[in-house]
Amino acid sequence: MKHIIIAIFAASIFMGCDKQKATIEDNKDATQQTIDEQKKAVDNAARDAKKQTEASKDATQAQLDAEKKKVEAQAEADKAKVDAAKQ
Repeated sequence: MKHIIIAIFAASIFMGCDKQKATIEDNKDATQQTIDEQKKAVDNAARDAKKQTEASKDATQAQLDAEKKKVEAQAEADKAKVDAAKQ
């Protein structure tokens, strides 16, 4: 009788440990899944920000090029005026 009680007690302890272990594993898996989803969200946000930065860079470069051409054209026009005034 004493051995049966000890065996039942030991079995109940092992069953409780298995349930705790399963719960811990489930929590671990859920946490890892959440981390993976957050990584994907951060990667997507970074990719979008990079695309936006590239687009802004290209637009700014186009504006600078247009301004440079405008200044060069104005310089050519001013030079032509000076040359015409000399003659």
